[in-house]
Amino acid sequence: MDSLESKIKSNYGEKLRVRVCGICITEEGLLMVHHTALGKDGSLWAPPGGGMEYGESAHAALKREFMEETHLEIEVERFLFVHEYLDPPLHGIELFFEVKITGGNLKKGADPEMEADFQIITQTDFKPFEEIKQIPNDRLHYVIQNITSFESLLNQTGYFKFH
Repeated sequence: MDSLESKIKSNYGEKLRVRVCGICITEEGLLMVHHTALGKDGSLWAPPGGGMEYGESAHAALKREFMEETHLEIEVERFLFVHEYLDPPLHGIELFFEVKITGGNLKKGADPEMEADFQIITQTDFKPFEEIKQIPNDRLHYVIQNITSFESLLNQTGYFKFH
């Protein structure tokens, strides 16, 4: 039987993936998705997002990913920044956008690229800034680790690289 790690490597590893990610901030906090088998000790909190499909626009991909992971409908507001992630076997170029919720009800979704027995999404939640700062940095997506406020996250621009 395959392990979760081998499924992740098979689906996502040893190839460059272009991903879209959404920064969604409400009065409740920053919308985050918890993944198991990623990050330090198999725990990673990150903004919702995922891989683009051939022929799909970035905005369409982001709307699809939000629906898959959170069951929320969104409107893509503006492009924020690019993040490159390289931690073999994973390599991704992530396009971050500010998004606004337009419908749906928050509910933990699934990753359709992973089989039912190998799902890595364990929770979706709005996290207040103070709660995010209590999570160890190595369990937070790189672009969230050093923010000083939600406004500082929305004001980031440029190209960020993590190796």
